[in-house]
Amino acid sequence: MRRRTPPPPAPLPQRNGVDPVRVRLPYGGTWATVREHLVERLTGAAPGMVEQMLDSGLIVGADGHAVAPDAPYEPGMFVWFHRELPAEVPVPFPVEVVHRDAHIVVADKPHFLATTPRGSHVTETALARLRRELGIPTLSAAHRLDRLTAGLVLFIVRPEERGAYQTLFRDRRVRKEYEAIAPYDPSLALPRTVRSRIVKERGVQAAREVQGESNAETYVESAGRRGGLARYRLVPATGQTHQLRVHLSALGVPILGDPLYPEVTAPVPAGDFRRPLQLLARRLEFTDPVTGVEHTFVSGRVLQAWESYDGWAGRG
Repeated sequence: MRRRTPPPPAPLPQRNGVDPVRVRLPYGGTWATVREHLVERLTGAAPGMVEQMLDSGLIVGADGHAVAPDAPYEPGMFVWFHRELPAEVPVPFPVEVVHRDAHIVVADKPHFLATTPRGSHVTETALARLRRELGIPTLSAAHRLDRLTAGLVLFIVRPEERGAYQTLFRDRRVRKEYEAIAPYDPSLALPRTVRSRIVKERGVQAAREVQGESNAETYVESAGRRGGLARYRLVPATGQTHQLRVHLSALGVPILGDPLYPEVTAPVPAGDFRRPLQLLARRLEFTDPVTGVEHTFVSGRVLQAWESYDGWAGRG
């Protein structure tokens, strides 16, 4: 069995807080040149883009030198380049830093901002913004929040400590509390613990509940009522994709502003920041695995529909 070679450090600097793309040339195959493989692999690139980048010296090897347009294929070789990214609509809300020390940054993320680069959201992400604004190019995320969810996210300053903090989430040693605004249902008996089996299929927007052993658990209780709305306190014991949104929808009280549950709605135009999903990662508690400090962080954000439903709905 061939031992996997760890990647060398990136020879290209970040651009706008975004790392260069790294490609490792696989073993096997019949490619004669690096160019042939990249043309076949980067199927989403515009015609002629790979050739243009090679001719311009924009694809480099581990030594930082440009890969020649006719460079022979070398199995296991690493190459780096920066993608030419389309312009992104700026998310007009700040990322608030709740805590910063030598090891971690805790940020209060706004609605509509992705946590980390993914898909069409690259530079307009909390990670890229914080790298730029704080001047910490090594910053990485310990976990993620959905783009539409606001609230607390933990970031790691030192790459060598990343595993220690990510293990907290893997081993469920982080206590997370969320807040949601949804319809009030007088027949819904609370508090209660919801358990179900949730599956999320690649390429399908919405997750769904299926029969079988539960893999998702959420404690739900009421935290107040105003007219036909209620504020719910949610404490997840697991971290399945869209878990809180799925569970509240299954209880008959879907979260306000949810475009997927109970039904998938048409996507809103880029730049439409009205009616944000009324879900907030309110509280984060854990014992720091590096310093031993007991941390408790609380978001300072307020869910708009609770303060003014008309304002959230655009009637104000």
